[in-house]
Amino acid sequence: MYVLFLTIVLTLLISVIVMVLASFLSKKTIMDREKNSPYECGFDPKGSGRLPFSLRFFLIAVIFLIFDVEITLLMPLVCIVNMVDLYSWCLSGLFFLLILLLGLYYEWKEGALEWAS
Repeated sequence: MYVLFLTIVLTLLISVIVMVLASFLSKKTIMDREKNSPYECGFDPKGSGRLPFSLRFFLIAVIFLIFDVEITLLMPLVCIVNMVDLYSWCLSGLFFLLILLLGLYYEWKEGALEWAS
């Protein structure tokens, strides 16, 4: 128990020391107006340096990531088909796919999958 506690404290201490050193060493010392501007070519920008971000694109990307991760969670079903009985395997697989389909239907019904509105 004492060794585990000592390991945890030592790990946290090393992590804090590394983070503090990194924050001190990464500070910018010279604040120049040209370096802080969005363009460093010597000309003042005509417009904003930041482009507007499409929230619709962000939502579709997040939905894609969620469904992509859920598909990877289906992969172990293939590996355990010989280890469990067929009824529980089919039931758990269909239940998981039902949750995926309900989520997809909800996103479709809310209009989150429409690119142009």
